[in-house]
Amino acid sequence: MQLQVISKKHATVTLLAHVDTDRSAAVFTKIGLVMSRGERMDYAIQKSTELGVTAIQLLSSHHGEVNLKPAQVEKKLAHWQQVAIAACEQCGLNRPPLIIAPVSINDWLQQSVTHSADSQIDVRPPTTSTIVTTLSQDPYYQILQQPADLRLQLSVPAAGQPAMPKSLSAVLTQQSPYIELLIGPEGGLSVDECQQAAKAGFEPWQIGSRVLRTETAPVVALATLHALSYYE
Repeated sequence: MQLQVISKKHATVTLLAHVDTDRSAAVFTKIGLVMSRGERMDYAIQKSTELGVTAIQLLSSHHGEVNLKPAQVEKKLAHWQQVAIAACEQCGLNRPPLIIAPVSINDWLQQSVTHSADSQIDVRPPTTSTIVTTLSQDPYYQILQQPADLRLQLSVPAAGQPAMPKSLSAVLTQQSPYIELLIGPEGGLSVDECQQAAKAGFEPWQIGSRVLRTETAPVVALATLHALSYYE
């Protein structure tokens, strides 16, 4: 890049060369994340972006703190997508995650049960943002329309429950695996929601012996997945 003209408010540059560097994560990940209030949600999206998440499906749940009114959705989506884009600028990630419009966890899990290999899910959020519309057309994101190789529900520590599903190691040896994560609210998922998650193919994943906050769980889960994939 060569600087041609500079003034108080503007600068003109000439692009001399383009170096194609892809910093996307080796593991495709989509988080079904129950929405939380204020800065905690911003933090979860920001840090998940820095750790290379591919998409975040916003969810409401029985014990969740946030249920957006229809009039609030577009503004919130634009804000959270911008949080993700700003995080990309900070960490040098080429592609921001798609922030997908909120649905109830029951509807999302039901959609997951009926989703077959030849069906497609529209991952484009209903927003007028040119950036989001363009992103959703990028072939990179097409994997989101396919069934995940593995689905994991972050669960609270429980006696007798294995810390890590046996299937995780096998999936991480695949080339560019696609993993979906389900992360509940501070109050946890209801019994019915847990049963629906199991029916949709989510396996419990217990990370450590402590209970994580809803904004901390995505960070720990993504960091663990990428660390494990590096050594597989």
